[in-house]
Amino acid sequence: MGTGDGNLPHIVIVGGGFGGLAAARSLRHLNVRITLVDRKNHHLFQPLLYQVATAMLMPGQIAAPIRQVLKNDRHTTVLLGEVSGVDAAAHTLTVETPEREPLHLHYDFLVLATGVQHSYFGHDEFEQYAPGMKTMADATKVRNKVLSAFEAAEHETDPALRSALLTFVLVGGGPTGVEMAGAIAELARMSMKSDFRRIDPQDTKILLVEASPRVLGGFDPSLSEKVTQRLTHMGVQVLTGHPVEQIDDSGVTVGGEHIASRTVIWTAGVTPSPVARWLGCPADRAGRVKVRYDLSVPGAPEIFVIGDVANYEQEGKPLPGVAQVAMQMGAHVARVMEARLMNDAPPPPFHYVNKGNMAVVGRNYAILERGNLKLTGYVAWLAWSLIHVLFLALPNLRVSVFLQWVWSYFTEQRGSRLIVEPEISSSPAETVRSAS
Repeated sequence: MGTGDGNLPHIVIVGGGFGGLAAARSLRHLNVRITLVDRKNHHLFQPLLYQVATAMLMPGQIAAPIRQVLKNDRHTTVLLGEVSGVDAAAHTLTVETPEREPLHLHYDFLVLATGVQHSYFGHDEFEQYAPGMKTMADATKVRNKVLSAFEAAEHETDPALRSALLTFVLVGGGPTGVEMAGAIAELARMSMKSDFRRIDPQDTKILLVEASPRVLGGFDPSLSEKVTQRLTHMGVQVLTGHPVEQIDDSGVTVGGEHIASRTVIWTAGVTPSPVARWLGCPADRAGRVKVRYDLSVPGAPEIFVIGDVANYEQEGKPLPGVAQVAMQMGAHVARVMEARLMNDAPPPPFHYVNKGNMAVVGRNYAILERGNLKLTGYVAWLAWSLIHVLFLALPNLRVSVFLQWVWSYFTEQRGSRLIVEPEISSSPAETVRSAS
């Protein structure tokens, strides 16, 4: 596919996450062709993924069809497909699409914002026992696993096995792990406290395991300590300073001690998509592309890498892989491309403005850090709630999530406590036999 349509410059954006959408929206006023490629048809609001996994929200409340988000951008085309390679010399990329031959897209500018996937730090065998959470399918799988554990415990007569079913282990003490731990605690001890007859959900054990000395290593130590105290008050056992040594179907081993658990959830490391391999360009130890001051790739000024797959150092250390970094990067590369297309002076080098880091630990409690400002408790929780609602991609999602949160706040009930497993289709003969 060339640059037809009146020879308009063609900008290809790979990835419909925070960075990719920010770039597309920032370019909408230019007279260019934009093609956004993503292997999913929806933009996922990942910061609230844990609420799907703990039955607070339904999947459709935190995801928006990319086509709907960009429907008013008449120069933008959305393609469902997965990039399998980039030919930087020929300015083309290959897109594998469902049920047809691969597409070869020619670009004048290319923006790669392809995100990350789980990293088990060389222990890929852990994955079958400890699912992670990066996609909607992941969150739904975790929700099924969590809710099924309570259902199985209800009819289990072996006290040891029942205890293992009611023991939940979160591996990784970053924001996702902290938020998941608090959400499971509230699910068990508030939302389901009166729903069972043979078990008491308040007997649930929740353990948060972190290899480093403290949880939330990206926050000020004083805030990490307050979060640890909050989790402990909620009944979560926080284990720091010991990495997980083994995970299998019976539980986890931490610091030489085996913890019996039938529900282990991976909330630890991530690894970037193979952008560096596609481009054959320098990368850091984690596999992120080392980008230049304008977020372009060394030796390929028409290619930009942003978000979690980019290594951009500011004040001597790489920027974190968070949504606000990706969005600011997306807006910046749009300004760079606009300046080049208009033959204007280039914008100053990219500089990330930290608008604050946040994490929530159950109802009425969050932490917020912005420079010297450090907030904890109810006010921070209100700020967290407002910001997360406003950053959802569509107005109907903002209304839906807000109303669900209000309902859940006053009733202590979850919005989607459903176990939805894919059914295995049977042959007609088997169906007849089962019905007879």
